[in-house]
Amino acid sequence: MARVSKSIDEIKNDVMRSCISLFNEKGLKFTMDDVASDCRISKKTMYVIFKDKEEMFLAVVDYLFDGIKMSESLVLGDDSLSTVEKIRKILGVMPESYKEMDFGRFYLLRDKYPAIFAKVEERLETGWETTLELLEQGQKEGVIRKVDISLVKLMFEATLEQFFRRDYISKNNFNYNETLAEVVDILIEGIKA
Repeated sequence: MARVSKSIDEIKNDVMRSCISLFNEKGLKFTMDDVASDCRISKKTMYVIFKDKEEMFLAVVDYLFDGIKMSESLVLGDDSLSTVEKIRKILGVMPESYKEMDFGRFYLLRDKYPAIFAKVEERLETGWETTLELLEQGQKEGVIRKVDISLVKLMFEATLEQFFRRDYISKNNFNYNETLAEVVDILIEGIKA
């Protein structure tokens, strides 16, 4: 039987999923060799795809946030949800495949990989257009009280950035997804009409 080889994009996705898994398991204490071994590819192939660990992590940040944006699109397209339900889901959206991602460990990147940490912050601060439009729609419908929408955005961003800047979640043995859901509940209940 002929062996079917994977495309570079398939291998790249395997590498990013492996990186996420190893990050959850070991924090930053894994090597490119660990990833290559986990993906069953040669080290040479690994270094053709990513020149180093930092480049790999930068790609993983985009991979994670792009997945979140795809999940947002699914929420927006769900006509069975009310505007408030859409806002709640979009603020707490997490693709099923990321449920095991330990976002509470992102603070580890701050000192060792400042460029990666900066990219996480940049992605947190951008791509808000859909959410802001939903908040405005909620105000027009009267289901969201009149609040400064830019302040809501700032509060939510600041909360997430604090999660990533400090080891608050891991120190307190919180689950990131549960903590995010609690923050979203507090925010939504505060702005609901």
